[in-house]
Amino acid sequence: MTAKNPQPGELDAIETASRDEISALQLQRLKWSLQHAYDNVPFHKAAFDAKGVHPSDLKTLADLAKFPFMTKIALRDHYPFGLFAVPRNKIARLHASSGTTGKSIVVGYTLKDIDNWANLVARSIRAAGGRAGDMLHNAYGYGMFTGGLGAHYGAERLGCTVIPMSGGQTEKQVQQIVDFQPQIIMVTPSYSLVIAEEFERQGITPDQISLKIGIFGAEPWGEGMRAEIERKLGIDAIDIYGLTEVMGPGVACECIESKDGPVIWEDHFYPEIINPETGEVVADGEDGELVFTSLTKEAFPVIRYRTRDLTRLLPPTSRAFRRMGKITGRSDDMLIIRGVNVFPTQVEEQILRDKRLSGNYQIQLSRDGHLDNVEVRCELQREAAAQLSPTDVALIAKELQHHIKTIIGITTKVSVLAPEAIPRTLTGKARRVIDERPKQL
Repeated sequence: MTAKNPQPGELDAIETASRDEISALQLQRLKWSLQHAYDNVPFHKAAFDAKGVHPSDLKTLADLAKFPFMTKIALRDHYPFGLFAVPRNKIARLHASSGTTGKSIVVGYTLKDIDNWANLVARSIRAAGGRAGDMLHNAYGYGMFTGGLGAHYGAERLGCTVIPMSGGQTEKQVQQIVDFQPQIIMVTPSYSLVIAEEFERQGITPDQISLKIGIFGAEPWGEGMRAEIERKLGIDAIDIYGLTEVMGPGVACECIESKDGPVIWEDHFYPEIINPETGEVVADGEDGELVFTSLTKEAFPVIRYRTRDLTRLLPPTSRAFRRMGKITGRSDDMLIIRGVNVFPTQVEEQILRDKRLSGNYQIQLSRDGHLDNVEVRCELQREAAAQLSPTDVALIAKELQHHIKTIIGITTKVSVLAPEAIPRTLTGKARRVIDERPKQL
């Protein structure tokens, strides 16, 4: 691998620009994006008119707060093509969300959109430490999901050699990594642990694995998970952020020099953090819900799109752009358990405090009368399982139960299981929560 720090001339000029230069570009592009959406998407025109605002009312970046929000409901209500801002014959590609909770969210891209997307994913891979000539194993799912093709086109744009493996076939994943010796892998964090288990099963140690960098996204993951992945695969684990509605992977990405939160590519996406209850914009550094407005998208502009991701904006470090804090959860993934708000990543953090436990877990919810019951199912690390007695395992469960109660504030049953007892995801995102509570009417 080449040096971690970028060499002079490798970065786009805007990545080292002054804040004034960035803000001026954002304002110019934001004016265009608002006008483009207003002129070409009936939904946006109606929303602006109902709020009593016009694109010409945007004089400063702060004026964006006057404009209406866009939510996932609007995307589903206008399925499939009702939010496109260009004629259908100008759409070069379609992508869609999984649609597990209803209709899919369908987005479109012009050729220019795809070109910008490839450039931003290339920028992201470069920020993660990748360079032209590196070989990249792409285990994101191909198809309507944005991960596979988004990563693929970006890696090619950077000049990498791409192995388009997609998800599943874990033994073949490992075989190809062993045979082809790639330096980079792009995959969901949960599936990377499945791959790591297969390396362990075959007796391949981290120092024998060619991979040096892993670029992980598509699901929330914390610092405990980062440490687990890095230990098992012997790599730098880098966080990439994106979502179908806004573009796909490559909206933001960590830099390998600092690994201190994904850098938002602010020349293409304008971020805000709002209070999720009131909708008011909060100051940088304060926690809230992430909102994005696209600055350059032709086919599918988004204006103040509420992502439901909970995070905060942080000052620049390795690049001139602001960063996101780690996603603590999604407001629509929040569990309310006996009146306590709980995110799965909070439970994950407590599990991974104990190095004897792996990052594979599930939270099972049920109801007994009017009371919620919670079982946290987790697994022993393979190397620890052979050394622990039943008494040791029971003590691990008791300690974890205590930590969850003390830190998160909920009472749980904790089951510490043998390695690989929890079903594995073979195609992408892990199913962390099994909620069997009766639905509220």
